Amino acid sequence: MANFRTFLLALVFFSFISLFLPSCLAYNVVSYGARGDGGTDSTTAFLRAWSAACSSISPANVYVPRGTFLIRTVTFTGPCRSRIEFRVDGTLVAPADYNAIGHSGFWILFYKVSRLSVYGGSIDAQGSAFWSCRKAGRSCPQGAKSISFFWCDDVLVSGLTSVNSQTKHVGIDYSSRVRVENLKIRAPSRSPNTDGIHIENSRGVTIKGSTIKTGDDCISIGPGSINLWIEEIGCGPGHGISIGSLGSSNNEAGVVNITVTNSVFTKTQNGVRVKSWARPSGTYAKNLMFRNLIMRNVGYPIIIDQNYCPDNSCPHQNSGVKVSQVTYKNVKGTSSTQVAMKFDCSYTNPCTGIKLQDIKLTHIDRLRRPAILYCRNARGRHSGTVIPKGCF
Repeated sequence: MANFRTFLLALVFFSFISLFLPSCLAYNVVSYGARGDGGTDSTTAFLRAWSAACSSISPANVYVPRGTFLIRTVTFTGPCRSRIEFRVDGTLVAPADYNAIGHSGFWILFYKVSRLSVYGGSIDAQGSAFWSCRKAGRSCPQGAKSISFFWCDDVLVSGLTSVNSQTKHVGIDYSSRVRVENLKIRAPSRSPNTDGIHIENSRGVTIKGSTIKTGDDCISIGPGSINLWIEEIGCGPGHGISIGSLGSSNNEAGVVNITVTNSVFTKTQNGVRVKSWARPSGTYAKNLMFRNLIMRNVGYPIIIDQNYCPDNSCPHQNSGVKVSQVTYKNVKGTSSTQVAMKFDCSYTNPCTGIKLQDIKLTHIDRLRRPAILYCRNARGRHSGTVIPKGCF
């Protein structure tokens, strides 16, 4: 009986002590030599802190305190032994010379890491010089994504601010069960190909409660994207939320079960878009839901473009991408072009199963030119009030 009482007292004692212990072991990058002065190369210190945290048998935290930390191209590699956090209270900044990160395709890369949480802070890729190189037509490197997740599972990215990416701000590839929330993404509207968030060959991705102002797609969804949920996005300026471009090759993976809901588009080139190249392909996009969306002075609020040709080097063939089961529900607002809805589909693979329900889109110059709906090779139906009328 005495032994049992001793066991209970020990259990209560350790339970009480655990309330005051940190939930995970902290590895401060400053302890490994990083300096938050904005000029000292802290790449090695970050890698040392990551290696120690990743090797921990207990949940671990890589901590970046206040300050500005200069880091070059860096890969945080897993798998790690336990759950791991990467918590940033300061700012990570890339070198001013765009060549320092521009040749690798990425700046900050998490590779094969599971049970990962990335919290807060800011990252600044200082992309303006790289954009100038691109615009001038000089010989430039390929450019780098700011923060990327390759082959990662069970990931949370929360509260991050990303500014001035060379190319894409956030890349999610070959990953699953990823949640992205409360992000702030910013680059000038003139910045070329600066997608906000790009997803490809990934499943179970949720993007929620984020503001994206950039020079290309706010969110771009590439081949192999399955079960995506996108909600409460403030998009603009930029090119909207796009699926594609699809059909670059014959053996691309399809895009299935995409939902975009409760979001606002402001002065974007497009609203919600599906785009594919006009060339043979065996891929598809199906079960797409766009609902509860507000368009404010948007170029093409609703668009399916199967003759995508951004640089006038068009294949001039018929798209082999099969687009089907696409629903637009409760989409309202204004279009800056007369064509508020455009369904330009493939002659050999018409779009099928398009559903329009409770749509009200007007042209900002509606007194002179009312909004119109353009259809080619598209089949579907409508219910409720649909403005502009036409097609089906």
